[in-house]
Parts: sequence; C-alpha cells; structure tokens
Amino acid sequence: MPGYHPQDIEQKWQKFWHERNTFKAENQSEKPHYYVLDMFPYPSGAGLHVGHPLGYIASDIVSRYKRLQGFNVLHPMGFDSFGLPAEQYAIQTGQHPALTTEKNIDTYIRQLNSLGFSYDWSREVRTSDPSYYKWTQWIFIQLFNSWYNLQTNRAESVDTLIAQFEQNGTTGIQAAGDDEERPRFSAEQWQAKSEPERMVTLLPYRLAYQSDTYVNWCAQLGTVLSNDEVKDGLSERGGYPVERRLMPQWNLRITAYADRLLQGLDTIDWPEPIKEMQRNWIGRSIGAEVAFPLATAQDQTIKVYTTRVDTIYGVTFLVLAPEHELVAQLTTPEQQQAVQDYIDAAKRRSERDRMADVKTVSGVFTGSYCLNPISGEQVPIWLADYVLAGYGTGAVMAVPSGDQRDYLFAKHFDLPIVPVLDTQQIEEEADNTKEGHYINSELINGLTYKDATTKLIAALEEKGLGKGKVNYRIRDAIFGRQRYWGEPIPIYYKDGTAYPLPESELPLVLPEIDEYKPTETGEPPLGRAKDWKYEGKYEYELSTMPGWAGSSWYYLRYMDPTNEGRFVGKEAEAYWHNVDLYMGGAEHATGHLLYSRFWYLFLKDLGLVSAGEPFQKLINQGMILGRSNFVYRINGTNTFVTSDKRKEHDTTALHVDVNFVDNDVLDIEAFKNWREEYANAEFILEENGTYICGAEVEKMSKSKHNVVNPDDLINKFGADALRLYEMFLGPLEQFKPWNTSGMSGISGFLKKLWRLFHPEDGALAVTDESPTPQELKALHKAIRKAEEDIEKFSFNTSVSTFMICVNELTALRCHKRAVLEPLLLIVSPYAPHLAEELWQELGHEAGTVSYARFPEFKEEYLVEDSVNYPVAINGKVREQLQFPATATAKEIEEAVLGSDFLARFGDGKAAKKVIVVPGRMVNVVV
Repeated sequence: MPGYHPQDIEQKWQKFWHERNTFKAENQSEKPHYYVLDMFPYPSGAGLHVGHPLGYIASDIVSRYKRLQGFNVLHPMGFDSFGLPAEQYAIQTGQHPALTTEKNIDTYIRQLNSLGFSYDWSREVRTSDPSYYKWTQWIFIQLFNSWYNLQTNRAESVDTLIAQFEQNGTTGIQAAGDDEERPRFSAEQWQAKSEPERMVTLLPYRLAYQSDTYVNWCAQLGTVLSNDEVKDGLSERGGYPVERRLMPQWNLRITAYADRLLQGLDTIDWPEPIKEMQRNWIGRSIGAEVAFPLATAQDQTIKVYTTRVDTIYGVTFLVLAPEHELVAQLTTPEQQQAVQDYIDAAKRRSERDRMADVKTVSGVFTGSYCLNPISGEQVPIWLADYVLAGYGTGAVMAVPSGDQRDYLFAKHFDLPIVPVLDTQQIEEEADNTKEGHYINSELINGLTYKDATTKLIAALEEKGLGKGKVNYRIRDAIFGRQRYWGEPIPIYYKDGTAYPLPESELPLVLPEIDEYKPTETGEPPLGRAKDWKYEGKYEYELSTMPGWAGSSWYYLRYMDPTNEGRFVGKEAEAYWHNVDLYMGGAEHATGHLLYSRFWYLFLKDLGLVSAGEPFQKLINQGMILGRSNFVYRINGTNTFVTSDKRKEHDTTALHVDVNFVDNDVLDIEAFKNWREEYANAEFILEENGTYICGAEVEKMSKSKHNVVNPDDLINKFGADALRLYEMFLGPLEQFKPWNTSGMSGISGFLKKLWRLFHPEDGALAVTDESPTPQELKALHKAIRKAEEDIEKFSFNTSVSTFMICVNELTALRCHKRAVLEPLLLIVSPYAPHLAEELWQELGHEAGTVSYARFPEFKEEYLVEDSVNYPVAINGKVREQLQFPATATAKEIEEAVLGSDFLARFGDGKAAKKVIVVPGRMVNVVV
C-alpha cells in the first residue's frame, strides 16, 4: 500500500478489535494479573477535548505493555452517569435525563474508540443502570444494618448489637458515634420497647443514619450542594444563592473509620501530596474536651474541643457558630437584632468560604457569659462565622495570645489578650509556642507544657468538666440530594419510622415524573411520582443518593459486571484482588478517593473483599492547558489590529476560536463567518497580508474558545499521532500547554517509521538479512529505554527515544526484519494501529501484535568494539586515539608512550606519569 494513511488503517483495526473482543480479560488465567483503571468520566454533552484523553492514553500504554509482558490485563471503562447537569437540562427542556445521558455516552464511546484504547467493553458499567445501582442500594442497606463496634474495631451486623441489648441493655456498649445522642436503658427496658421504638433506638448506632444536619441548600436548584459546588455563597452551576439550612439528612458514619483511613495511607503507593491532603482532611488531633458552664445556669455547659488545654487561662472569650443550638437561649433582648442579622448573613456563605476567608473579621456578641472551668472567671460568648456547627462542637475557646484568628478578632473588638507563657511575643501577632514556663495561670504557673497539660486534664476530670480526647476534623458524610437523577435511597417510612427495603425488592427504580424540579410544596422531585409507595401504602424516601455513591465501588463491579446474584463474585474478587494502577485527576483527593476507601474498608469488615486497600498505586495526570488566541479590536470600531501593532491603538482583546488560527495566523474569512457582528469586520494586516493573533496559555474551556476537539486532529493527523503527541508534551504529572502545530512533527515521525518498511512509500521491502552491530545497537538502546520508561511512567522520554532510533535506522538504511519487528513491538503501546498494520504485513496473524512478547534487551549489543580516548599532556587534550574496548590501562599506557605522541606534543620532555581513566581519557604528565 503506497504511503501512510492513518485514517484508513485506524478505522480498520478499531473495527477488528471490536468484532474480535481482542482485549477481553479472563477472570481466571495462569498468567499473572494486572488491573489498570481510569477514573471513569461523567458523560457531558460537550464530549472530549484534547485535555481529557491524557490519562487514558497513559493507562492504555501501560495496559498494552503489560500484555506484551505476559499479563492478563483488566482495562475496563464505564460512565459515572448520574449527575446534576443532566437534571438541569431536563428541567429546562422537559427531556428525561436518561435520554440526554444515553446520547452523551454514545458520543464518548465513539471518541474513546477513535483513539484506539484497549478497553474490555464487555465489562462496561453505567451508574444510572438499574442493574448496577441495585447493588449500590444493596451496599447502602448493609450500611444501614451495621454498627461500628469499637471493641472489635470493625463494622458488625446490628443483630450483634441487639443481642447485647437483650442481655445487658446499653451497659458495656462501645460504639462509634456520639453517646450523648443515645439514651441509656436496661435489658428489661429494651424488651419492653415496641418494634418502632427499637428502630428509633437503633438509628443513632447505624452506619447509615438520619439526623438534622447543616447543609448548603439551593432553593432554585431544589437540592443540597456539596462544599465543592458552592463558591462565594452561590451555586457553581447557575450562580444561584445558597444558604446554610438545618435539614434532616441521611449520613454515612465515615468518622468510625478515621484511624483506619489514616493507617492505610502508609500501605499504598500514592503521590505524597494526595496522602497529605487526606491526612489533613481526616485531621486527627490529641487534646481535651472542656465544658464551660453558663454563668446564668451552671448546670448547662458549652463543650469545646482543644488541642491546647494548657492555654485555658488565656481564654478571654468563647466563640460559637452562628448555627449553634444555644444561640437563641444565649442572645439577650438588646442583642437580638444584631445577632439575627449576623445569622442571616452567615447563611449565605458556604463552609468553604467561611473557613478560607482569613482576612475578614466579623462577629457579634450574644450578651451572655460562661465561666472558665478552671479559673471561674466570666467569659463573654460571641458568634463568628469562622466557627462551623458541623465541625467539632460548634464552639471554640478563644485564646488570642496563642491563635492568630483569635488575636485578630480580639484586636478588632477590643477584647483582652492575656499571655500565658513567659516566652510569648504578642506585641504584633499571636505566638503559639509551647516553650517556656506558664504565667498568669494560677494552677500551672512555673510548669512546662507536658506537666501543665497533664495537671489541667486531671483537674477538669476531677471537676467533671473535661477529659482527654482524640478528635478528628472529618465529619460524617451527608448522603442525600433533593433531586431526581440519582439512585433512589431504598428506605420506606412506616408511621414516620425508617425501614430498609427488603433486598428481594431491589432495585428500587426511579419512577416516571411529570417535571424534574421540586414540588410546589418544596418536596424533592420524587414527591411528584404518582402512586409510588412501598406495598402501595408506605412512603419512600424522596431524596436520592449523592453523585459519589455509584463511583465508590464501581471498580469492583468491573471485575464481574454481569453477576446477578452478587455485587462481585467471590472468585472474581479473589482473583483480581484490587486495582494495581489507578489513573485520574488530583481534584478527587478528598472526595471520591476517601469515600471509596471508606466503602472498601466497610465491605472488608463484612468479609466481602480481600485486599487491604482498593487502589494500590495512584498516578495523577497533570492538566493540558489551552493555548488561547486573541484578536484586538480598536475600541469604538469594528476594526481589528494585528498583535504586534495593538500598542499603537486603544484596543480590547477578544478570545477567538483557536480552530480559525494556524501558527497564530487568523483565517479571516472563518472569523467573519463565525458571528454576525464580525461579518463586516475590517483588519489592519501585516505587510505580508496576514493577521497575527495574540496568544496566552490558560485553562482549556469553551468560554475561552481554546478547546481543541480530538475528532478534528484524528481526522487530520490520525489517532496514533495524537496519542504520541500527548505523551510527548512533557512528564505525565505536570501541567503543559497545548499547541496543535506540534502535531506535524509527530505525524512526520510516523511517516518516517512507515518508510523503514515501505521505502519511498513503495511496496513492503523488509529483508531477512542479518543486522549489523550498529543496527542492533540502535534497536537495543531503544528497547532498554522504552522498558525503563514505562516502568517509571515516564512516557515523554520514550517518544524521544523512538524518534532517535528511527533516525539512526533511517541513516543506516535498515530494512531488516530482525530489527524492525522488535521496533514495532516497543512502539505498539503508543501507536497501536500502525503497529498492527505493519505486523500483519510482516506475515503475522492479524491482531496478534497485542499479545506478542516484548523484546528482550541484550546488553551485549551495546558493548563497543573500540573506544576513542582523548589524550592530554598536563591536562590539555591534544588528540584522540582509538583503542580496543578490552584494552587494559597498562596496554593503553604502553601504546601511548610507544607512539610519536610525546615527540609531537611533549616539547622534548620525558613522561613522569601516565594516568589512564578506563573508557574515558589518558593524561600524560611531563
């Protein structure tokens, strides 16, 4: 076939792979197994841009390489297909979210296939498919039917808890969660409870439980939003107002697993920044819980958690979250209006904004006081939005001498700042030192940190006003959204009490509704469902699961996606064990990755999975940044001036679609046809008649018109060229700018590779001649580097290696099978279509390049027969002499002295010493 035509070749092999299920993985094999996983995408209507495939290409290269190494490779793909965007589109258009989701998935599958990814499509999962979310619902029911036993440090069936209640009541029970929310009772009292009363009693123990929780409520979207979905008090999608509201919500008790989630980080090969983000999110700290009695009702207390109980004498005010349950009681009539105004303002800010804003100082005095539990002094109680009701106790003991935020608050409101250590320097800022001896602290004056802390905790315990405690920053995970397009929560209500759906009734399928927005009375969209009740009489839960529910276990379903009797078969799970390599974005560090680990540990407690962690190795690919282009309009006109002349005029820079630009030269006609307002645009051009655009590297997005569609590049250059180019851009983990003009060089390289087999684009001209040492050397340098690079996930340097090797073989006019076959194999993970085509042309069975053997590197071919030595006199190189690679230092010295070297360069002087550095150089000292 004359010439290299990637489009024809690539469509041919993509069709072949699809029809033959070339990349189907087996759940049992004598081969070693290797599981490569991509973070599966949410199928948006926009489809893929060139930034999206970066991680997919890298994982596909590893998958193909591992097959060549003799592994049974599982490399699946699916879709995280529940989501708010589809629902918002449904609200606007009335079209069912399933229809738009299906259409978007079709686009994604077409684009993914066009890039030649070696996915086992027989294992595809979609989180919105009832056959899949049946098992998401099943896992929720297991969580509902479990409690966390602190004595065994694992989740157990609530049946074991009930057995203890029947024997001893609550005596001796050690369960994760807040004991103060759970009533105490005897075995006799338990026996006397009715079934609904028992269900209510068990709820605070369950790992899936309902409680009143502060959430980000967006009225216009009709749903609760995560902190990630709120910015500056507005919803990220739509820009609608969001307020903090106390609502009954389903929660998952991830806090029970906090310590195990921390410990597990030490057993996995993840980027350290990701591990550190999880450690910070979990936030384990050792401190004390302290109760501050109210000044007017000392039987009532406000609890705080502190890691610096040693500073308790420095407390000059107490700060509560605006949502704290005691605010109404503590607010005096004189402060009523000011407090209410402050609470209203706080409702409009997300938790993230409140925590992140360290510059703004705001607060309001309640008018009430509490008592310092050690000194007995009165302490004013304030509200401030930097304290959150859902974190800790919703109250903070403020020590302005040791905490900068408290310091700024005290300065702003003219509150006392009391030093508690003789080493503190607090003239300009807080000083949180633990060094020195305590002052202004009657009970511990003169002591140092460790002794002071021990003495204070003992004193608090003696008074019944405190105790030492390990605390965590992490909160239980809210597990509900007031929206339609999500998994129905398998709960029904009998006389207001929550019951789990029988497992035989799963899946609980989403009902049809007339509109996809909340009801007129404010119920979630599922409130619109007609006759949607359990057994025709019991109301179902109207919230649906959050977006992360289905993505928390999808990697397990890939192992056994058609199993109707189990979420994953025992044999399949035992074989694949866990994910060997997980590729995805760092933005999921504390969301998806943390929740997935939590669900996995829970399933392990139930004996349903066998590994310690779900994902053994994690790689975060960087982002491909867009290269934006700009045109410059002279203000007040419809005239555009070229980039280098814009400073001569008063101009405004406007983004222009990068698809109209080639090497910064604008296609003027395409620009004029782009928008009506540009149809009559005029241009001040360069002397050569072109319009040169400005350029800037920034995030790729539709709003900046810098999105590059991979379809266009595949049509022009081919998928193999796009795969190679994305890898060539730079190290996988780094951010890197996109520049389409670089594709031409990669395309040229592939044509050069083709011509090693088809000289001058003619017929196949591969010979069976024996290769020369130079040809074998070029090949084996490439084999070694390619193997090392893939093992280190350093793909960009492999592409450079291939280019060097092809250049060397081209210069040597090498067309020999013994060299070109191994070369094809090492290139095949990167350019699989071209490799399959040429492999077949070489006489191999079609499609077998994917399961051939990666070439063996042989060091012997890199050993040189001779070595060129720089020869110097007194350190100054005079000439190069060639010696056999096997020559000893003594032989080299004798040869130099026996030559005319000294006669020519030694100025008649005799040699005092000859220094030979083997393989490097010779220095004659005279």
